[in-house]
Amino acid sequence: MKKQLTYLLILFYFISFTETSFAQSEKESETTYIKAGKLFDSGNGKILNNYIIKIEKNKVTEVGKNISIPEDAKIIDLTDYTVLPGLIDGHTHLMTLDDLNDDQPMAEKLLFEGDALRVLRGSKRAKSWLENGFTTVRDLGDSGSFLDVALKKAIDEGTVVGPRMFVSGPIIISEGGQVPGLLKSHRDVIDDEYTIVKNVDDAINAVRIHVNYGADIIKICANNTPNNTSLTIDEMKAIVKMAHRYNKKVTAHATNDLAVWEAVTAGVDGIEHGYQISDTTLTLMAKKGVVLVPTDISKPLFYKLLDIIDYQKDKDPAIKRAKNRYQDRLQRAIKAGVTIVTGSDNYIDFEMPQGKAAKNILIAYEEEGMKPLDILRSSTYLSAKFMDKEEELGIIKEGAFADMIAVKGDIINDFSKTIFDVVFVMKNGEIYVEKQNLNN
Repeated sequence: MKKQLTYLLILFYFISFTETSFAQSEKESETTYIKAGKLFDSGNGKILNNYIIKIEKNKVTEVGKNISIPEDAKIIDLTDYTVLPGLIDGHTHLMTLDDLNDDQPMAEKLLFEGDALRVLRGSKRAKSWLENGFTTVRDLGDSGSFLDVALKKAIDEGTVVGPRMFVSGPIIISEGGQVPGLLKSHRDVIDDEYTIVKNVDDAINAVRIHVNYGADIIKICANNTPNNTSLTIDEMKAIVKMAHRYNKKVTAHATNDLAVWEAVTAGVDGIEHGYQISDTTLTLMAKKGVVLVPTDISKPLFYKLLDIIDYQKDKDPAIKRAKNRYQDRLQRAIKAGVTIVTGSDNYIDFEMPQGKAAKNILIAYEEEGMKPLDILRSSTYLSAKFMDKEEELGIIKEGAFADMIAVKGDIINDFSKTIFDVVFVMKNGEIYVEKQNLNN
């Protein structure tokens, strides 16, 4: 009996010693120091020079100029680059890709694609967003019956690679959804794609369903072009009240001034698109703290789009007219004091990686007069703040998740080139892109 007890004590000592040693070595190996030649302070919207970022496991634990680095520490040398918080795309549809030359209606495509194939294709697009520097996305519908929740879970558990996802589930919408010309006998095609509400009680229960199935945010359609029906103000108010009860924000697809005004009056937190907004409505948005997510398109993508559809007229005047409208609305919104959050709404096949196409939204804003550091702030800190995550995401500070990227070039004076030249992507403390040997 004494011999057995002795063996047990030795075994216990050995296990305790090895576990402690392993834990210590693992802890040391999980500490990383990043030397940033330039660092974007997204909270204050300015560039800092020669900073050090200390990362332990998946969190930033220290940021400063005079951080002591042990001799045998793991160092990532980004002194030749600008380090930014991971970018946030505030409006994506990862489960949808539209071929502009395909005459098959979207509803018909949904009949043949199926959920499994759709999620697999969505996972590939998600990886593209991450590789292009977007470490977080808000995915806002067009994703079947909570397929976005499934993809989010798969990314979170490491089954597939992609950005952090904040998802809405099916868009809450009025009769017909956004699928024009659908016969009543085929209405079931859109029952999974949208949550159709007919009255206030439906609207209240729709929010409960979405919260129960894992939605992070509630997306509604204040108008649902190309169809011509819309939610009532009372229905939208009911959705907002119920969503806020569960601490979920509500964002509204709204393309014309009436739709924007009604959604803002109903109490939504965000407006998606807002192509036509009057100064009066912008003033109301600013007063109520409603953010605007302009899903504009850059000139390079405009030319690409018109080439794909074989546009036969002079492209320049058409693009100039569209860009002038975008710029007018964006500048009036900024002047009114409306917070701008960036979002690509990229669901069109531009014959390039989807994440790269989505990055063009940042170029669109520069074309329309936003300054580079303001664009970056809208793409990081302000986007995170809209999601109540500004202490964890969209910023490089103590306690934030280790989500960051590095770009090569002059981010202020050569923004459109530099923002595409991503040499390093880290999400949650893990490196996903490292184009050069940056480790010391």
